[in-house]
Order: sequence, then structure tokens, then C-alpha cells
Amino acid sequence: MTDIVTVDIGGTHARFAIASCGPNGAITLGEPITLHTEDHASFQTAWEKYRAQMGGTLPPRVAMAIAGPVGGEVIQFTNNPWIIRPALVQEKLGAEHHVIVNDFEAVAHAVARATDAEFEHLTGPDGPLPPTGRLTVMGPGTGLGVAHLYREADGTYRVSATEGGHIDFAPLDQIEDAILARLRKRHNRVSVERVVAGPAISDIFQTLAGMEHKSVPELSDIEIWTMGMSGEDSLAAAAVDRFCLSLGSVAGDMALAHGAKAVVIAGGLGYRLREHLPNSGFAERFRAKGRFETLMAGLPVKLITHPQPGLFGAAAAYFQKFGDQ
Repeated sequence: MTDIVTVDIGGTHARFAIASCGPNGAITLGEPITLHTEDHASFQTAWEKYRAQMGGTLPPRVAMAIAGPVGGEVIQFTNNPWIIRPALVQEKLGAEHHVIVNDFEAVAHAVARATDAEFEHLTGPDGPLPPTGRLTVMGPGTGLGVAHLYREADGTYRVSATEGGHIDFAPLDQIEDAILARLRKRHNRVSVERVVAGPAISDIFQTLAGMEHKSVPELSDIEIWTMGMSGEDSLAAAAVDRFCLSLGSVAGDMALAHGAKAVVIAGGLGYRLREHLPNSGFAERFRAKGRFETLMAGLPVKLITHPQPGLFGAAAAYFQKFGDQ
């Protein structure tokens, strides 16, 4: 049994856990500990806090999933001010072996290793995910993560990270035209992440309020999500529905671009929307690709329900590379 420290660092949270790989290759994940990135000056101080909470000693093997590009001598996060220098990981963390992957690269590893029971059906043909071919893995959180997974006939798989969350946003109706117009006042270029990531709900909410000539307070995105998902505020609920429509459009675009046989929705926000997506316009927008509507209707779309796909996937990436070392 080999133990490693697995870490999932996003824009808002840094999650830590001990993962183990048994003789049969099965990965087990210990109880996660979540720290807020804004409460720590750097990853190093967060690591030290976790190490102290674990009794002062950690395994000398580390898997890290990071919300942003992972190449280069300095890793900078997309939605958080921390930096990591891979060349110093061994020295600073005492790691004999380590692997660093993009956060959605890690989630794609989790999709590859998850059981059929850890997926919920959203739209398209029901049943297990295709055993071979390319799958699009994407999901909203503080940002919008995108990766793709290629399964081989012999059971092996390959994962590729992408920055698909930063492609241009394409509005499809007057409401999305208005959302884009609002965002263009602050951004020269509006990517899909500005519309289908967690913080985007504030701009969607304010846009809908403006269209109805309503004066609403400047609420936090968390407040709007809470009111909208509970149904206590009809305008916030409309913003959540609009978010689901846009997410469906973007998911369909990614599937076309990747040549995917299926799509898996992940991310912390994606998981929290699991009861809303099937009852929203997500499925209709996913299929609405003109001449390719029939093709899109034949693609299964699932939601991964593993509680910690980033941590689990980072561990899977480590064991794929190093085995039980």
C-alpha cells in the first residue's frame, strides 16, 4: 500500500487528503481537509498548516491539481494569487516523487477511474459512458475547466489539459446579447468563463434586472446562487436557469470541437446544479447545433458525482506515472 498527499488547488479553496493505492490498483481517498486560499499568503503556508493538522509528518510523495496552466518554471493560478515553482517542490515539500497536473486534467483522470455508479445521466442516450474514444470533461467553478480524455480499447487512457474555458463567448439570443454588452464594459474580450463560471451569476442577475427595469442590490455571487437555487427569489432563479442554458451551449461547442463521443460535467458548481440541469434548458441548448442537431442528440452527457474528483484524479495521475513508488 502506497500513500501520497494529493492536493487540489482552485481559485477559492485548497483541498488536501492522503490517497492510497492498493495491490489491485484501487485508489482510496482519506478524509479531505479544505483551506481557503485567501486565508494563506502562499501555497507553502497552506501546506504547513495542513502538515501541522496531520501531526507534522506527511508522505514524501505528492500529487497536485492546479487551476491554471502547469507548464513553465513558475506556475501562476488563473483565479488566485499564489505561485508554485516546480523545481522547488522536492526541497520545499520534502517530496521524493511528485506530479503536477491542470485541475481539469485531474478531473479527467477521475472520470477515467470512476465507476458507472458515480455518474448521473443528464441528456442523450442513457447507459454507461463509451468504453473507447474521446470524452469532453468540463465544468464550472470559480473558473471554467475543460479537458479531454481518450480511452483505448485495451483499457488504458490518455488525458489532455486544455484552456477551453477561455474561448470566445458567442451569444445566441437577445438576453445573451445583453449579458455580453454588460461584460464588454469591463473586458475587451469576453470568454465563455465570464458567462459560465460561478462569479458570472452576478452579471447575469444584474442584466436580467436591468431588462426588467428593476433596481436590485449588489449581491455577492454566493447570495444570488443561494436565492436562485432555493427558488426564494424569482429573478435569481431566472439567472440560474439562464446560466444552465449557456452552460448547455458551451458544453455542446466543446463536444463538437473535441470530436467527443460523450461529455462529462464536473466542477463544484456543476455538482451543486445536478438537480437543476435536467429540468432547465441545458439539454435543448446542448443539442441546438443546426445541421449537427441529430449528432448532438446521440451524445450522452453525464455528471460525475464523486465528492472529490480533483483530489481523486490528481492521485490517479500520480499512480499512472509512478505506479506504487
